[in-house]
Amino acid sequence: MTDRQKISFQDVRDEVLERIHNRVWGQGDLLPTEQDLSEEFGCARATVNRALRELAERGIIDRKRKSGTRVALSPVKQAKLEITLTRQLIEDRNATYRYALVRCHQVSAPGWLASQVGLTPCAPVLHVQAMHYGNNQPFQFEDRWINISAVPKVTDADFSAVGPNEWLLAEVPFSTAELSFGAISADEDLAEYLSCAVGAPLFQMERTTWFQAQPVTFVRMSFHPGYQMRSRY
Repeated sequence: MTDRQKISFQDVRDEVLERIHNRVWGQGDLLPTEQDLSEEFGCARATVNRALRELAERGIIDRKRKSGTRVALSPVKQAKLEITLTRQLIEDRNATYRYALVRCHQVSAPGWLASQVGLTPCAPVLHVQAMHYGNNQPFQFEDRWINISAVPKVTDADFSAVGPNEWLLAEVPFSTAELSFGAISADEDLAEYLSCAVGAPLFQMERTTWFQAQPVTFVRMSFHPGYQMRSRY
C-alpha cells in the first residue's frame, strides 16, 4: 500500500472497520490521527478524512475537534431509532429491573432464519430466550439467535446474569441494523411468559444486525399488553 493513487477511501474505511471488528481498537479507544493514517496507508489525508467521515455518519466512530477520533461507545449513537437496553426502558419508568434466562443452547440455524438474515443453511447459532421484568411484572420476552461464526466467544458467555443484548453491545460492533414492528396475538407460550390471555394483542419488534455484511444477531422482542413505544428525534 505505497502508491498514493491506488488507495481509495473505501480501502481505508474497510481497514478501519476490520481493526474495530478484530478489537485492535476497542470501544472508546482513540484512533491514530488522520495524518498518521494517511502516512500508514500511503494516501492523501483527504482520503482518510472521507473514510472516517462516513464511519462517523454510521455511528461507528465519534469525531470531536481537539479530542480526536474514538471508537463509539454506543454503535448506534446517531441512528434515528436507538438500540436501547431493556433495563434502561424499565428503569426509565421508575421500575425495578429483573432479568431471567429461560434457555440457552447451540443449534443449527433453521431454514427460515438462514433465509431471512443471510446465514449459511444449518450454520451454528446460539438460541437464547429470556424474560425481562419491571417491578416483578412481565415486561418483555426476548427470543434471540446469535451467529457463532460472527461472534465465536459467545459460546463462552454466561447469560444467567447478563442479558444477551447487553453483552453484544459491549462486545461486538455492528454496521447495519434492520427493524420491523408489528402486532401479534399471544400464543400459549407468550401468554404464559407475559401473564396474559391467549389471543391477547401484543406489540412485537424484530431486529437484525450485521457487521460488514455478516449477520450478527436476529431477535424477536414481545412486550406485555398495552406497551407503547416512544422515540425522540
